[in-house]
Amino acid sequence: MHYILETGKVLRGRYEIQELVGQGGMGAVYRAADLRLSGRVCAVKEVLPALTESSATKEELEQIAEQFRTEASILARLDHPNLPKVSDYFSIGGREYLVMDFVEGKDLQEILQEAQRRGERLSEAQVLTYASQLLDALEYMHSQNPPVVHRDIKPSNIKVTPRGTIKLVDFGLVKILRTDDSRTVTIVQGRGTVAYTPLEQYGGDAGFTDCRSDIYSLAATLYHLLCGQPPADAKERFLRPGLLTPIRQLNPDVSPRVERAIFRALSMHPSERPGSAREFRELLFGSDLRVYPSTPSTLLTPPDTSPRSWGAVFKENGPLIVAAAVLLLIALAISVI
Repeated sequence: MHYILETGKVLRGRYEIQELVGQGGMGAVYRAADLRLSGRVCAVKEVLPALTESSATKEELEQIAEQFRTEASILARLDHPNLPKVSDYFSIGGREYLVMDFVEGKDLQEILQEAQRRGERLSEAQVLTYASQLLDALEYMHSQNPPVVHRDIKPSNIKVTPRGTIKLVDFGLVKILRTDDSRTVTIVQGRGTVAYTPLEQYGGDAGFTDCRSDIYSLAATLYHLLCGQPPADAKERFLRPGLLTPIRQLNPDVSPRVERAIFRALSMHPSERPGSAREFRELLFGSDLRVYPSTPSTLLTPPDTSPRSWGAVFKENGPLIVAAAVLLLIALAISVI
């Protein structure tokens, strides 16, 4: 049975546990004070690999610990504004620990629930602002060598800081998967959360997951934020095709383009989904000229496309017009000579 670390306990002579933040089948997350860096607050993620709770041999446990050290070092190399920075990792008594930035703010599950209590929906513009930052993070993770796949994207694992920056949180133990000649680093979070988990992920560690699995989970998250309810899960949809309720049926304010993009990303077979975060971004935003910022916090307004007077044009481009006129006069003078 998993025990909870007591308040005041110090790990590795450096990290003093302040409070339990969250707990699940794969471990727990604590808020902690960094005693070496005064004033720094960090998150300590305690990871419980499945074999440590079973009759694993000493050799198997050592393999798990070695794998953790190798793969945690890959997480520690990630550096992106939409990801918490992993700063340390270690093992104590067969339990593995990751130390990362503590992210202040509310998660998207809380933000959605607060809107619902007010009788409101999250607007498409607001959700697309979140999506733009998340796609930035996924494009960065998936471009690593080997690629890093999160495998547990959902509203409660996405936090919004007080400045409006999105952070994709809840990293855990990673596992290097080899398929043919390629390698993928996959963040192992049990089997993911049902409503956001693609069908191929139900195969567990033996199942084939890649960057398109994250695309599915992000699409399911966007569906939930726009509709106020999660989509039907992949297993149910496999058994009962047509079960997925159209987004615009639940929220008529959503544009047809966004609905089409999300439905494609929710395709049951990976080959039918966008092949990358960049492709999903293009489907979501299309040729829309509006800018959805990657960093905080308010939406930028669309560019002003109203017609301008000739006077305004000359005022804005005066130096260029004068330079062009001078060159024209020089050319005429040369041609006369």
